[in-house]
Amino acid sequence: MPFPARQIRAAHTATTITVYQAFSPHIAEPAAATGRFPEAFKRERMTWIKPSFLWMMHRSDWSRSAGQERVLAVTIRRDGFEWALANSALSSYDAQQHRSREHWRQEVRERPVRIQWDPERNLALQPLPRRSLQVGLRGEAVRRYLDEWITGIEDVTALAEHVRRERDAAALPVEQPYVLRPELAERIGCTAG
Repeated sequence: MPFPARQIRAAHTATTITVYQAFSPHIAEPAAATGRFPEAFKRERMTWIKPSFLWMMHRSDWSRSAGQERVLAVTIRRDGFEWALANSALSSYDAQQHRSREHWRQEVRERPVRIQWDPERNLALQPLPRRSLQVGLRGEAVRRYLDEWITGIEDVTALAEHVRRERDAAALPVEQPYVLRPELAERIGCTAG
C-alpha cells in the first residue's frame, strides 16, 4: 500500500516525538552534553525541526554542510509539538486551505510556526513522491521549544556517517505514522491524520 502524499512519520512514543536539527559543534556539543541548547543558540531566529531523519540528512548533506557538522536528535513533548502545529501557518498559499491570499498572509504574519512539506528522501537522498514535514519555529514557539518541550538531546552524527558510508537501512531510526487529531491534520494540510 502506498504512503499518503503528506503524512508525518517520526520516531515517537505516547508522550514524545523525536525531531532532528543540525548545527555547528559550538552549539551541538554543549546541547548534547547538557540536554539544553547553550546561550550561543540564537533565539531570535527561526529554527527548523524535522521529524524525518533522511530529510535531515539531505538538508545537512549527511552532516557535511558548513554549520551543520553535528546532527542532533531532539526529543520533545508531544503536547508541545501539537501546540506548534495548532499555532502554525503553511509556508505557501494553498487555495484549498485558505479563504484568500490575504488570509494566508495574515496567518503567516501572526502565527509563530511555519509548516512546509518537502519531498521525502530515500537512502540515496533522492526525492520520493511523498512529502516530509518541516516545522519552523520563531518567537514564542522558539521559547517554548527551548524552555518547555525538550526532554532530551542526542548527537547522532556518528549514526549519520555510518548510514551514509554503509547505506545501512537497518540502522535508520524507526519512523512510524504520527496520528493527528482531524483539526490539526487539516490545519497543516496533512493527507493522513
